[in-house]
Amino acid sequence: MTCVAAIVALAGCKSMSPQDRLTVNDKKINEIIAQMSLEEKVEMLHSKTNMSSEGVPRLGIQDIKYTDGPFGIREENGDGFRSLGWTLDSATYFPTGSALAATWSKEMARKNGWAMGKEGRLRGKDIILGPAINIQRLPVGGRTYEYLSEDPVLAARLSVEYTIGSQDAGTAVCLKHYALNNQETNRGSVDVIADERTMREIYLKPFEAAVKEGGAMCVMPAYNKVNGYYCSENAHLNNEILRDEWGFKGMTVSDWGGTHSTMGAALGGLCVQMTGDNYFGQALIDSVRNGALDESVIDAKVREILRLRFAIEPVPEDVANTIMTSQPETQQVAYEIAQKSIVLLKNDKGNLPISDEVKKIAVIGQNAVLTTAAGGIGAGVKTLYEVTPLEGIRKRAAEAGVEVVYAPGYKNYVMRMAWGRFGGGPVDPLVANSTDESADPALLAEAVALAKDADMVIFFGGTNKSIETEGSDRKNIDLPCGQNEVIKALHEANPNVTTVLISGGPTDLRALEPYSPAIVQGWWNGLEGGTALAEVLFGDIAPSGKLPFTFPRKLEDSPAYATGSFPGNNTGEDLFTLMYRLDATGYTREQIQEYIANLPAPVSEYREGIFVGYRWFEAKDVPVMYAFGHGLSYVDFEYGALSCRKKKGMIQVSLDITNLGDMEADEVVQLYVSRPDTKIERPVKELEAFERVTLKAGETKNVTLEFPVSELAHWDMETNGWTVEPGKVQILVGAASDDIRQTIETEIR
Repeated sequence: MTCVAAIVALAGCKSMSPQDRLTVNDKKINEIIAQMSLEEKVEMLHSKTNMSSEGVPRLGIQDIKYTDGPFGIREENGDGFRSLGWTLDSATYFPTGSALAATWSKEMARKNGWAMGKEGRLRGKDIILGPAINIQRLPVGGRTYEYLSEDPVLAARLSVEYTIGSQDAGTAVCLKHYALNNQETNRGSVDVIADERTMREIYLKPFEAAVKEGGAMCVMPAYNKVNGYYCSENAHLNNEILRDEWGFKGMTVSDWGGTHSTMGAALGGLCVQMTGDNYFGQALIDSVRNGALDESVIDAKVREILRLRFAIEPVPEDVANTIMTSQPETQQVAYEIAQKSIVLLKNDKGNLPISDEVKKIAVIGQNAVLTTAAGGIGAGVKTLYEVTPLEGIRKRAAEAGVEVVYAPGYKNYVMRMAWGRFGGGPVDPLVANSTDESADPALLAEAVALAKDADMVIFFGGTNKSIETEGSDRKNIDLPCGQNEVIKALHEANPNVTTVLISGGPTDLRALEPYSPAIVQGWWNGLEGGTALAEVLFGDIAPSGKLPFTFPRKLEDSPAYATGSFPGNNTGEDLFTLMYRLDATGYTREQIQEYIANLPAPVSEYREGIFVGYRWFEAKDVPVMYAFGHGLSYVDFEYGALSCRKKKGMIQVSLDITNLGDMEADEVVQLYVSRPDTKIERPVKELEAFERVTLKAGETKNVTLEFPVSELAHWDMETNGWTVEPGKVQILVGAASDDIRQTIETEIR
């Protein structure tokens, strides 16, 4: 089969919706389906290998090949996700989801998608299993680092761009995890209970945008249940909303091990079972043969798969994997994202950028030397290289004639694989037994001695990929392994301290904050993360990242904890880990089968409703450590007066932004909306638009932000539909959710 005809057809379909473009080959597809036997059709509906599903060999239709994302093309692997040991499958390690979201840059999201799609093509892949676009509901969430934001608008805008970028490069995205997969604890069996308004306004919005505007070709139903039904067989999500309302024309593929029945999944909207064929194999054939299932249901699934197959050109076997996956132009994209993602949380005494008077820097903390491309449970990246923070600082310091010394400062917690289950302590003296282990006296003394003899201390704290990992949520957001003890001792030895946090999610900074005049959020920032961080610390570029989620003062203030809906009765082990990571469990296959058959059935009630993240803290007037959207710079920005107009169903707001500093810098202008006269329950304000703007020293630019009036709609539970409430609309524009600079009012009639 060739996709040339499909590409030519698509070129003439500019007026069609992104989803309707998938249907241009339906006539030919229907002819193919008419030639297929039932057995051939069903063969397409389950895995062929760990990372592929069957085509139609007799008709020359190629298999569909999947690859893990979303922050790097995973190395080639076989059963059990064991590496095959190839030499050309080293890929670019891109900043993880929370880092990308911290750029607040639609341009960077599209470039990220394009670069991933390009590397996917080099590896012969058709579908990237990403982007991961679930809302960051829990500060402790094990996959917070993969997801984009606690805010649906920020997540939606970036999801659309990532999707377009990847598919323009020739690799389909697979949006995941659809839907309401907001915890790792019992994700394989938990029943999420959420009302329709909460689902529509918060958790489904990024998926809706990526499908309708981005044209996403594949969607992955999540492991969990939603309102009583597993996502892989949830007809309300997959058929009524995804296909009927949003017009999705592509294919769905279960998360690995996330299929639970034959008839439920067949009628509930699933196309492909990954992995295995126990449900979508002979059982499906038998269901058709005995009349329990109409063959037209099978035909519809095959049609959706073939739509993607025709839209994505197969890469010939003799072309794929012939050059290194990671390429200079894609590495450059990772570097640019890292530069724009770094968030300056605090700079009270002007410690940053590093002064020319600083001639000796003591770098303290193992997070300065740990790599983050791989580790924990789940997808990682076999990166071609990774510049650690210490390497980046040392290289930049050498250019300035600055001496850099290093000490580990604290032990590092490392997830134990199967051997850890059966006892035995750590072999490495720098490895802790648990995250709550106190500071090691010898390591602390060494760090303090270096701090006393330095002009400046840079303390690296945060988490790692054993602490924040797929398959489990953190027990808390405390800084691990005695880091708070270390920072206090360092400050006593040398008050000129800057803290750099390397993590994917928020951490509790109450104990650290008084002892660190400057604090930087550095993320898991890709293969050039250390280079970009050094550039920010030394003032080569101004920090310009903004927080994509709230840093609460304490975990108990966050909505899921404050309402008592998490952790609740959420206990037990992870389905994916049990099925695919024997190295992490130590169980035998027989033990695992018995355990899975008796998985607990916990419930997670989303009692906070639409009040997720900053919406909750503002509505309840709960103080936070650092607000959603927060991020400082080395310059100040002046916000001019707002002008507002409505045009063709859009609200447009314009203002001048001036860089008052002496260096080029980026600002992220954020637009929030408040409804002062509303008669329904609403947040104090909600993000509706944002724009990243680059300004030279002293430069002024006019910035226009716009959003459709329809975005102001709420989901009416009585009419079961969207409703735009008339009345006053207060528009608030500023540098963060708690830093509003200008306001203006308009009205909807």
